[in-house]
Amino acid sequence: MALKFNLTFPMRAVKHYERWIGDAGGLGAVARVVENAGFDAVSMSEHPYPDREWLANGGHHAFDPFVSLSMMAAATEHLRVITYAMVPGYRSPYLAAKSAASLDLLSGGRLTLGIAAGYLETEFEALGADFGRRGKLLDEAIAAMRATWAGEEHHGPEYGVEGHLTLPGPAQPGGPPIWIGGNSAPAQRRARELADGWMPMAQSAQMAEVTRTPPLTDLATLRRMIGEQNAHRADAGKPPADISFVTFENGLLRDADVTAFCDALEPRLDDYADAGITWITIEPASRSFADFSADVATLGRRLLKH
Repeated sequence: MALKFNLTFPMRAVKHYERWIGDAGGLGAVARVVENAGFDAVSMSEHPYPDREWLANGGHHAFDPFVSLSMMAAATEHLRVITYAMVPGYRSPYLAAKSAASLDLLSGGRLTLGIAAGYLETEFEALGADFGRRGKLLDEAIAAMRATWAGEEHHGPEYGVEGHLTLPGPAQPGGPPIWIGGNSAPAQRRARELADGWMPMAQSAQMAEVTRTPPLTDLATLRRMIGEQNAHRADAGKPPADISFVTFENGLLRDADVTAFCDALEPRLDDYADAGITWITIEPASRSFADFSADVATLGRRLLKH
């Protein structure tokens, strides 16, 4: 199966967006650049209210994923839009289901809902969300969202309701595909039992302390993890999961050098595919829309032939 490619909007550009975008015309223009380069999807992260200390130590701002991806979907024809990743614990699962169904329907069935438990405790506190029980609540939130999309009632202990319905529903039967982010055992369990895809994270032990998910530093380990994931799914009669991965070479993009990144990644793409990865996710560090346009064109020319 050919690799697919997802382009994440440069998160560092959000803080200085007006200067970064210039007179290009907004996120619609960004999405058209991505689609015209041949990418299969564009994605947005989520951090609605991060604390200043985290921001000062490498954290980043983010647009609301549903608002921003709606604008990008409206400006394109075929590009999928992906939340990478939305944190259900920040909101009611019924509000999340409504936003996802609306975006999926209005985009013509192009949404993939990437979600994660979340790791920034201070952000949970600021939003009045339950950090300590976020894993348990995430499991039930997935069930509640799927029931909502099916026009059914959810009867779980935290989110159970009766006598409610929301229309219109999503375009994709059963709702948009759900991908689970994270390397932890619970994240892997959710991916194989409750979802359609998995978004493991390449990261050092130092970064793992921040994101609260185990380190992942080599392809051999990732290959083993994907094999175990898909073996469990096969035993349950499920197809292999979509696996979206931000590559080990991604650090080369911190200096906005897409040529060095392509030089390192291009010869390894077959290895990633052989390991079971189906999507490569790339976040450039382009310092302006003009740089972004040039960077995305280079990425498309060098990598998307695979």
